[in-house]
Formats: sequence, structure tokens, C-alpha cells
Amino acid sequence: MKSRLRLLFAIGLIAVTAMPAFASGNFQRTGGMNVARIGHTATLLANGEVLVAGGDNGGSAELYNPATDRWTLTGTMNVPRGDHQAVLLQNGQVLAAGGSNVSGTLASAELYNPSTGTWTATGSMITARYNFSLTLLPNGTVLAVQGTSAELYNPATGTWTATGSPTGGVGGPNAALLLDGQVLAIGESNNALSELYNPSTGTWSATGSTGTTSINPITPRLPNGDVFVTSGFGSGGTASYSTAALYDPSTGQFTMENGPCSCRAFNGAGLQTGKVLVAGGAISVPGNPYPTTETINSAELWDLSTQAWTSTGSLRDSRAGYSVTVLPNGQVLVAGGSQITRHSGAVVLSSAELYTP
Repeated sequence: MKSRLRLLFAIGLIAVTAMPAFASGNFQRTGGMNVARIGHTATLLANGEVLVAGGDNGGSAELYNPATDRWTLTGTMNVPRGDHQAVLLQNGQVLAAGGSNVSGTLASAELYNPSTGTWTATGSMITARYNFSLTLLPNGTVLAVQGTSAELYNPATGTWTATGSPTGGVGGPNAALLLDGQVLAIGESNNALSELYNPSTGTWSATGSTGTTSINPITPRLPNGDVFVTSGFGSGGTASYSTAALYDPSTGQFTMENGPCSCRAFNGAGLQTGKVLVAGGAISVPGNPYPTTETINSAELWDLSTQAWTSTGSLRDSRAGYSVTVLPNGQVLVAGGSQITRHSGAVVLSSAELYTP
């Protein structure tokens, strides 16, 4: 699958019946998925289960039940896809759109119904997209944006319509919904201004710049309404590094912060505690005759009150390109992704872990 090859290039190349008691600040293994996945989506459903979909050649999907620690297969997607986006709609269904497969970049979209466990086709996007942003707006419509084009999905009609275009290029899969209902999309190139989408007017306006290129940034909204943006860089034999910035909606400006690690391709999320968790990723390891890429298992927490990073428990499996889901009980579910070691090369994972803050 093209999505798997893209991610591997970018980074350098038994269920139980009851939940165990997990120590705080640690990752513990949980039930593994039925299918190894990379470039998949993970969506928290209204009933507290997690729907993981795509990222494999068959378009399979499965559900994680936190109460039983079990994964069960559910309906298969109509179109196999990876590097797509998914969002929970106000009616409880899940919209999955775009992505790519062996046929190329996709415009198609489909809906998952948790009541029936089935997928049905819905209207296709105007523009084929992968690795883009998909954001549920307060009025129930969904905003898709990438580059200099944007469109809206209306669940009532199952159709997409063009909306205002960003004046500069924005990218990555993690636009942030602000407390006032506007959407912050991060500029995709060095010193590029980020932009705000106003659903009331359907227009975009330039706002501050992170001051650096942001590749697939993590953009959790903090309890005070600010947005924390962090991203990692580097590929192949080049040095790896990360950056971070804090966006203040009241001023429209970013304040630069220290990045979490000398690594790239990590993932993370904002916790219910108000802290930001990042974990895993990839680094370049010196070697003869060439450097190699390896995934790592370290994890760190960023605290707004101290504006500093601190180490926390490590992943049980080193990985990059995995999904992260914050569960209703505050734990964080990490699933799938790719593991790269000097001994085994690149392996797509089916394993999953739980982080307890």
C-alpha cells in the first residue's frame, strides 16, 4: 500500500477478559489488534469503544472495548484506505474520507454505523486528499482542508461543498478546533503563516507563524484554550530534531517552546490532566558505511504550568506511525504503527498499549 511505503520512507525507511490495574506514569501491554496496521485511524465512539479502521490492504476495521480489553473485527470498509481521516459525527456515526491505496489518492468517503457495524458509501470529496485535516464543526458539518483548498461535508445531505480557500498553504492531519468555534490550520512551510477558518463566514484569515516547518504536527487544545503545536523532523541519515510552539488565540501569536526530543515521526495527545504526552518516533543511528533509522520507545510530558518537558514511562514496543486515543477514563490507547530495528528491519505492528497518567 502506498500509505505504508510513504510512512516508512518518512521515518527512514492474546486478549484478556478483564482490565489489569495499571500503575500511573507507565505504559502496559493490552490486547493486540487482529490486524497489523499503519496509516490507520482510531475514533472514540459514543459508547466508549474505539473504532480502528484501514491502514491495511483489505480495509478491515475493528473495535477495542476498554471494559474487556478485547479487539473484535467489525464491518469491512467499502474502499481499502490508509493515510485517510475519520471523525465522529453528532449522530454517532463515523465519517472516513480520502486517503490512498494501490489505485492512488482517494476522494471517496464512507460512514460507519456503530448500531449495525456496517459501512455505507456517502458523497465523495471534491478533491482527492491524503494526510489532510478533517474537523467536526460546532454546527455538525465537517471541514476538510489541505494546501489552499477546503470543503465542507453536510451529514444531512451526504454531500461536500467548496468553502473559502486558505490564502497560504496549510497541511498535516491535525487542525485544531478553538473554543470560539474557529479552526486553526498550521502553515506547512518554514515561516508560513497559520490560518483561521471562521464557520460563520466561510472565510480564512492569516494568523501567527510557528517559525518553522511543521510536518504532521500534534495540536492538542489545552484547558485554557491555547493550542500546543509540536512536530519532529529529519529522515534517512540526517539528524533528527523536534520543535514546539504555543498558540494564544487572544493574540494570534505563537511562542516558541523546547521540542520534546531529538527524534521525528512521534505521536501524542493532550491528556485530561492538561498535560501533553508524546511518545515513540524514530532516530538516526550512526553506522558503517551508512547511518540507519531505528524507532524509539521513550515518552515525555509537557506541562503548561512549568512550560517544560519531563520523562515518563516508556512504550513497551518502540514504534512510529501509530494511533493515539484518549479514553473516557483518562488512559491513552496506543495501537499499531511501524517498528524499525537494525536486526529485524521494518515491521508493521498489531500490538497495543495503555498509558495511565
